[in-house]
Amino acid sequence: MVDIEPPRERTCERCGRRDIWDDELVSWTIANDDGEKLAGNPYCLHEWDINGTFNPLTS
Repeated sequence: MVDIEPPRERTCERCGRRDIWDDELVSWTIANDDGEKLAGNPYCLHEWDINGTFNPLTS
């Protein structure tokens, strides 16, 4: 059987915003680094780094 494993974090290639998946909220949330939110540019049309190199299939 093959399981699908979704990404757990993503980073915008344009502005550097970093999000992590929150299982409790069932949503993406902005990552923190020493108390600082890594929000990037709020007006950016985010280009997430999830591309053809990410393999969601697990065995």
